[in-house]
Amino acid sequence: MTLNNASRRHLLLAAALAIPTLGTGTAQAQDYPTRPIRVVVPFAPGGVVDVTARLLTQKMTERLGWNFVVENKPGGNGFIAVTQVAKAAPDGYTLLTAHTGEFAVNPALFPNTPYDLDRDFAPITMISDTPMLLVANAKEPYNTVRELVAEAKKNPGKLAFSSPGNGSVNHLAGEWFAAEAGAKLLHVPYKGGAPAVAAVAAGEVPLGVVAVPAVVPHVQSGRVKVLGLTTARRTPFNNAWEPANEAGVKNVDASNWVGLFAPKGVPADILAKLHAEVAKTLQDPDMKKRFADAGAEVGGMPSAAFAERIRTDAARYRDVVKKGNIRIE
Repeated sequence: MTLNNASRRHLLLAAALAIPTLGTGTAQAQDYPTRPIRVVVPFAPGGVVDVTARLLTQKMTERLGWNFVVENKPGGNGFIAVTQVAKAAPDGYTLLTAHTGEFAVNPALFPNTPYDLDRDFAPITMISDTPMLLVANAKEPYNTVRELVAEAKKNPGKLAFSSPGNGSVNHLAGEWFAAEAGAKLLHVPYKGGAPAVAAVAAGEVPLGVVAVPAVVPHVQSGRVKVLGLTTARRTPFNNAWEPANEAGVKNVDASNWVGLFAPKGVPADILAKLHAEVAKTLQDPDMKKRFADAGAEVGGMPSAAFAERIRTDAARYRDVVKKGNIRIE
């Protein structure tokens, strides 16, 4: 087929117009970020999610020169912050740092959760993963998970465990442990992890399901002892701590992860750049040590694997809530 001059001109014009279109996404990722990135945290300053967000963004600023603004939006079981980010412009300049509670526990407890992982968010990666500990007052007669289970079965519903609050991941981890052990424990909520551990140390309650950083000072003082882990594997923080499933309580695998999320619709190349830079930052020796000192392991897993982990956890907690007939007023 022979083209006349007019046809040739039209083809050349069309080709010229197509070139920028093909390169727009890549150029967008290459330039990103051109302004500060807002990272929303669903909790007040000082908690595990807030500290994690600030550690990560500080190190990324040091590595890359990127600017971040960490914004705390506590309240409403995390609904306020998570919903705000879900509705944010999908341009990569508003991100969310959240933990197990917002995406795995809340949907199990609240039938009308105002956000949905698959509909509203693009999980970027897990930042950290921290096991929880089953601890006891040092004066209690049981020293292992097996001994605790035997005691709980002899006194159903009489052994109490503390947690940072009703509906916390610690609360559900304790219920999960009890159900798998075939025992009945009494839940006593406190307003935060520190008071929950202090109650065990003081003998107000015999047991607690708590995070590593909160319990270590009390273990060192000799007032609290660790019976075991609520996770399926041991932790490098202390390899002597026994996972519940190794002690005969099968299927329990509850940990408290923190992850980074973007609103649905952020361009794939920007998400890929965020994931790559976060994963590199988490491999920094100083970052790994700082998380390890708090009992956590760093993440960095592929986005698809992180999303699947969240779905798996959510299904498990729905089952725990259903079997335990757990209701949060």
